[in-house]
Amino acid sequence: MSAAVVEQVVQARLIVSTHRSALLRVTLRYRADDPLAVRMGFPAEYSLDVEPEPPAASQPPEVEWVFARQLLAAGLDQPTGDGDVHVRPALGQRAMVELRAPEGVALLQFDAPDLRRFLWRSHLVVAEGEEFSLLDADRALAELLG
Repeated sequence: MSAAVVEQVVQARLIVSTHRSALLRVTLRYRADDPLAVRMGFPAEYSLDVEPEPPAASQPPEVEWVFARQLLAAGLDQPTGDGDVHVRPALGQRAMVELRAPEGVALLQFDAPDLRRFLWRSHLVVAEGEEFSLLDADRALAELLG
């Protein structure tokens, strides 16, 4: 039996400077078999890496960031994050997501209602507070030890 997956494509604005930005498509994903995490997939051409890997024949390339669903939810109401991912509300029903990597920092602006809709759909799959009851500790340990 496969786990439920929520996937939603949204538009984001990559802030390049105070006067320059670029629109890009971001795929938001939530998987019931990884109930604490959300995923943001970005087109590989926006990667901070110098040379992205060549695309597979069947799929366009994508760079994926994985972080806590709770961080995304909390960041829509107040600045949140103390690691590689920071989320904060912004003016006009917007939300800012800052992604930090050794190669640099990416600042993205989203429509907050898009992110709230995605979170709402994820909560239909796994209710808030029920995440730990779905964790498979043996599988997680096996993945960690590789």
